[in-house]
Amino acid sequence: MRLHVIESGLFKLDGGAMFGVVPKSLWQGKNPPDENNMCTWSMRLLLIEEGDRLVLVDTGIGDKQNERFFSFYFLHGEDSLKSSLHKAGFDFTDITDVFLTHLHFDHCGGAIKREGESLIPAFPNARYWSNESHWKWATEPNPREKASFLKENILPIQESGQLNFLDPGTRSPFSFMDVIYVDGHTEKMMLPRIQYNDKTIIYCADLLPSADHIPVPWVMAYDTRPLLTMTEKEEFLREASQNDHILFFEHDHQRQCCSLKNTERGVRMGEHFPLSEIL
Repeated sequence: MRLHVIESGLFKLDGGAMFGVVPKSLWQGKNPPDENNMCTWSMRLLLIEEGDRLVLVDTGIGDKQNERFFSFYFLHGEDSLKSSLHKAGFDFTDITDVFLTHLHFDHCGGAIKREGESLIPAFPNARYWSNESHWKWATEPNPREKASFLKENILPIQESGQLNFLDPGTRSPFSFMDVIYVDGHTEKMMLPRIQYNDKTIIYCADLLPSADHIPVPWVMAYDTRPLLTMTEKEEFLREASQNDHILFFEHDHQRQCCSLKNTERGVRMGEHFPLSEIL
C-alpha cells in the first residue's frame, strides 16, 4: 500500500465559527485571524493506492462555482486537486473510488466538474461512496446546513449512476479500511480508519478539523449537534490514544498528522509530523 497526501488548496473561514464558544482570546494565538476575523484552513485529501484500487478520500471545494461564491472563502495557495494528483503521478481517470466523508461543499465540490452546460463526475471511472442516511440528509437539507449542501455538487453523482452506499453494519468494500460513523457535525459523517503496515491512521474530517480541536469543548459552531460531538470526540480520543492511532487532519494547514498523549487535562496532541515520516 502507498499513501499520498493531496493538497487541494487553502481557504478561509470565520474563526468564531470554527472555534464555537471558545473565546477568541484563547484561539487567536493558534490560528491567527486576519482583519475580517477569517482564519486559514487547508483542504487536505488522502489518496490510497492498494493493488488495483486508487481511493481518493474527499475532493476539496472544486472550481465550478461562480466568482461571488469563491469570494466568500478567499481561496489561495499554489496547490490544487489537479496539480497534486499529477504530482503523485495520477490523473482523474485513474481514480477507482471516491470516498466522501460527507457532502458539505468543501469536502465534495471537486467530485463534480462543469463541462459546457453539463455537470458531470470529475472522476469518470470511479465509484462514489456515501451512505443512505447522509445522502437523504444532504438532499433534503435542514435550514442550518442548506448553504453547505449544494445540489450541483451532489445530485449529478446519483444521476451518473456512479453512486454507491456504504451503511453502518455493512461490510467495508476496502480490505485495508473500515469506517467510523459520527453524527455530531452532520448526520452519519464517515471517518476512514486505515490499516497501514502496523499502524492505524484515521482521517478525521470534521470531527477534528485541526489539532487545535482535540480538547473536547473546542467544537465548531457549524456542528448541528455540538453536545453529541463532544461525546463522540471523548470516545474517539479515548480509543485512539489507548491504541496509539495516528490522526490525519483535513483542515489543519500547519499540521498533517499527530499522535496523542494523556494528560491531567485529558487527551492532548502528542507529536505532530507530516505523513511522509511514517511511510
